[in-house]
Amino acid sequence: MLDFTWKVFSETGSVEMYLLYKEIEKGGKYSLFEQEQQLASPDFPVAEMTN
Repeated sequence: MLDFTWKVFSETGSVEMYLLYKEIEKGGKYSLFEQEQQLASPDFPVAEMTN
């Protein structure tokens, strides 16, 4: 999960993904369920990714 959030951040520059990455990295307040919910959010920037 940590690698995935970093990859999305590095490709999109999404501040939300960076903040999620930092929370996961430090064992933050988000549970696995909350992390999955955030990634499933309609605001998740996957559509902005380009190869």
